[in-house]
Amino acid sequence: MESLGAILGCLALSGLIFAANRLGLLYQLFHKTETKSPRHGGESVAEVLRAHGIKYVFTLVGGHISPILVACEKVGIRIVDTRHEATAVFAADAVARLSGTVGVAAVTAGPGLTNTVTAVKNAQMAESPLLLIGGAAGTLLQGRGALQDIDQMSLFKPLCKFCASIRTVREIVPVVRKALAVAQSGTPGPVFIEFPIDTLYPYHLVSREFAVKNPPKGLMGKIISWYLNNHLTNIFAGAWERRDVSPLPVDIPQATDDQVQKCIELVSRAKKPVILLGSQATLPPTPVNEIRRALEDLGIPCFLGGMSRGMLGKDSPIHIRQNRRDALKEADVVILAGTVCDFRLGYGKVLNRRSKIIAVNRDRMQLLKNSDMFWTPTVAIQGDAGSFLVRLFKGLKGHRCPEEWPQTLKAGDVIKENINRVKADEKTEHHLNPLKVLHVLDEHMSEDSIIVADGGDFVGSAAYILRPRAPLRWLDPGAFGTLGVGGGFALGAKLCRPESEVWIVYGDGSLGYSVAEFDTFTRHKTPVIAVVGNDACWSQISREQVPILGSNVACGLAYTDYHTVADGYGGKGYLIRREDEEQLGYIIREARKESRMGKATLLNVLIGKTNFREGSISV
Repeated sequence: MESLGAILGCLALSGLIFAANRLGLLYQLFHKTETKSPRHGGESVAEVLRAHGIKYVFTLVGGHISPILVACEKVGIRIVDTRHEATAVFAADAVARLSGTVGVAAVTAGPGLTNTVTAVKNAQMAESPLLLIGGAAGTLLQGRGALQDIDQMSLFKPLCKFCASIRTVREIVPVVRKALAVAQSGTPGPVFIEFPIDTLYPYHLVSREFAVKNPPKGLMGKIISWYLNNHLTNIFAGAWERRDVSPLPVDIPQATDDQVQKCIELVSRAKKPVILLGSQATLPPTPVNEIRRALEDLGIPCFLGGMSRGMLGKDSPIHIRQNRRDALKEADVVILAGTVCDFRLGYGKVLNRRSKIIAVNRDRMQLLKNSDMFWTPTVAIQGDAGSFLVRLFKGLKGHRCPEEWPQTLKAGDVIKENINRVKADEKTEHHLNPLKVLHVLDEHMSEDSIIVADGGDFVGSAAYILRPRAPLRWLDPGAFGTLGVGGGFALGAKLCRPESEVWIVYGDGSLGYSVAEFDTFTRHKTPVIAVVGNDACWSQISREQVPILGSNVACGLAYTDYHTVADGYGGKGYLIRREDEEQLGYIIREARKESRMGKATLLNVLIGKTNFREGSISV
């Protein structure tokens, strides 16, 4: 009876499968060549990526995704393999930010994908358009205990704008095209596609795996064989028919004419306007240099955050770096151009309730974040910040902010920065003053430098002292505050801008996440320069933990020879101690020379403690 029940159950199942797969059977009747073709699904992926201008795919290799990597290499897409999957995603993120295209990372199933979760979440919060490609167990084996098989879709649905699992080869082209368009539309962000292994390899290999070694005799064996053959047929049916691989239209929200006109009227009457520029202002389609010209002609003082750092160059009279809270108290109009009222703006509490607030953001939730509690927008625009600023400038027709206002704020900058220089000259109890190190570094950076920020206390100080020289010259993790971005961000930046010096500013804690990528820098000839502020401590945490809780537990590190680690991975390391202070500029010049000659370099700078960042946020 049990055997009869099983047979009947299989027959019922087979009937359903037959109905679902009629198309596949018909395709096999009329497309016999599909089963003989040596082509594979990876070629379809590569075709679409090439048509979308993708130049790099970052990866840590795995058998599940090998066909994609091999096919991409054949069509001229550079495959860049890293030492950790998170690095691959961080590198793709950097490429997305600097190139205006979608960054692409491909990793294997299971642990390969779980290793990317933090990096994907970081990209989501930083609003970076990237495509994560993941391998997966075969379509028939999912949920049956196959190697590295987990429910990957549930893992990435909360993190990605779009998730898809390829079930047939013919789906690959339309799904990848859609994913790339979604990644760039609206508020940009990550998208995820998983590719079961049987949708990527050639028919002859997949059919061999589908073959039943010892099928049951009789009707049961025939049913199983029929079912497997039918499933296989459906996977490859219509696989190699010609399909459009060109990019789909990208939807970018824009401010309405009425909204822009209302903002023109507000700004034209303002005596003390301020612009807070966030990363969204650097997104396509408006070129960053066009935004820069608009800001300079408007003459409104600007505070720059995230990817917008460097938007106004190194010494702009309208770029204000200090005393933001005081400026916001006095401002009569505040433009939040892609800036969010989250913890970085005190959840909106730092805004003066008497100020007119113009908020522009592609994402409605970010646009109105905390507006129900601490602040109220006068005009809320769900649209692109960069193009809004250009339209605002054109609408004002030569109107400029009264010069006394930015001059007053700039004078406050000068006072604060002079105080910082005096503090930089103070001797610390041990080793070098970190502020001194950063000032010397700023003086010696080339004009085309890109700065990658990866760390806590030392990097927090660097944000006040280092001056990006131009737009798109600063990379930090963004609102998620992720450590470990350094190696990947620098790798992506150096590939996008090989002529530029790429500097990673590391804390000694954050360096541990990606120091192995010095091997990647060596193998892929991407000679970046890293500066490590080595104080043998997780200082940003320790500064609060010790006085509040009375213990330094888990905060202590060691003055590790990180320079030796860089040497071991094929780079060039330098140890810089207090006795080397007078030679610091010379050593930086030598590191730059080594970089120009093709070696990734690491400056292991032993630093002491200052009170420069007392009271800064760490939780």
